[in-house]
Amino acid sequence: MISDIQVNKPAPIKPGNAMAVFTRTTDVKPTIEALEANKQVLITAFYSDGLSLLKSLKVHLTKKFPNQSFREQREFRAAYRKLSNRILLEVIDHTLVVKKAPEIGWLKKLYPEHTNFLLSFPQVQGLNSSWQWYENGISIPVLRNKVHPYYGTYFPTRFDHLELFDNWLKRYEGPKKTAIDIGVGSGMLSFQMVQHGFQKVFGTDTNPNAIIGLTEFMGDTKLSRKITLDVASLFGKFKQQTELIVFNPPWLPQAQNLDGIDEAIYYNKNLFPEFFAAAKQHLLPEGKLVLLFSNLAKIANVATDHPIETELAKGGRFQLERCFKKRVKNASKHTKRDQHWRSEEEVELWELVHKEG
Repeated sequence: MISDIQVNKPAPIKPGNAMAVFTRTTDVKPTIEALEANKQVLITAFYSDGLSLLKSLKVHLTKKFPNQSFREQREFRAAYRKLSNRILLEVIDHTLVVKKAPEIGWLKKLYPEHTNFLLSFPQVQGLNSSWQWYENGISIPVLRNKVHPYYGTYFPTRFDHLELFDNWLKRYEGPKKTAIDIGVGSGMLSFQMVQHGFQKVFGTDTNPNAIIGLTEFMGDTKLSRKITLDVASLFGKFKQQTELIVFNPPWLPQAQNLDGIDEAIYYNKNLFPEFFAAAKQHLLPEGKLVLLFSNLAKIANVATDHPIETELAKGGRFQLERCFKKRVKNASKHTKRDQHWRSEEEVELWELVHKEG
C-alpha cells in the first residue's frame, strides 16, 4: 500500500536560542566565520538576505577551492553544502516567515503535522525548485506528455540517453509482454516502453519518493494498470523472468556516504556485481539487457574502470550484442562550472544477452 511508504523529506529543525541572526545590515565576514565555527545562522527579514549570504559564501569558498578540476569542484560542493545548510529559515503554518518568500506547496503537503519549525536555506531552495517542476511539469522530447517529478526524485535535465533509448526501442523487434525498469526514478524509461507497446512494466526504486510520486502521477489511469511499482533495490518483489531488463544506473563512483537523491547519481562498488548477478536470474534465455551509461567518470578522471566493460571481461554471465554511443550536447552557457571535459562526453547504450556456452 502506498500509504504505508514513508516519504523522504528534510527533517524539521526545532527552533533554538543559540543562533546568530543575519539581515542585509549584518557584517558578512563574522557571519561566515560563525558558519565555519559550526554555528547556525537565522535569516529573519527578507528571503533575499539568504540569497545574498549564500552568494558571499560561494565567493569565500572559491578562494579556497579554485574550481579548476572535477575533483576540486567536488570538494567545493562538499564544503558549500556543509556550511550553507547551517543557514536557516523559519516556517510557521506552512509559510516561510521572511518577507518576499516564495509560496511552496510542499510545506503543507509534506509537513501537515508541523506548525512551527526550521529548515536550512538550501533545503528551502530545493523545495521551491521542486515545487515549480512538480506544478508546471517538464517536457521530455521523447514523451507525449509532461512529467511532474515528485520532491526528492531524480529526473534528467539532459535527454541524450533517453533519445538513444528511444531509437533503440524503435528498432526493437522482440516480444513486448513484460519489462523491468531498475531505478525507475520519475518513470521516463517506463513511460517510453509503454509508449512503444510494452504490455506490462515492473519498476523498482530504493527511493520511496519515486514510488509515491509515480503512483500519484498515474492515479487510476491506463498507465497505472501497465506499470507496477515496488520500493526496493534491484528486482525487489518481482521474481518472474522477463524479455527486457532496463537499467539507467548512476554514472559516477561513490566518493562519500550517500543519502536520498545522491543514490541516483553515485554508485557504490557493489552495485554492478549485484545487479548483473540478479539480472542473470531474471532475464529470459532470449531476453535483452539494456544499460544506459556514460564515459563521464573516465574523462573526468574519477574512475579508471568501466563497470560494464569489467562485467563483460570478467563476469562470465553476459556478452555484448551491440553498443550505441551518442556525443552529448554542449553544457549550458549559463553554467559557471569549468566543464571542458564535456566536449568528450558520450552517453552509451549497452545491449547485452546471455553468454553462450
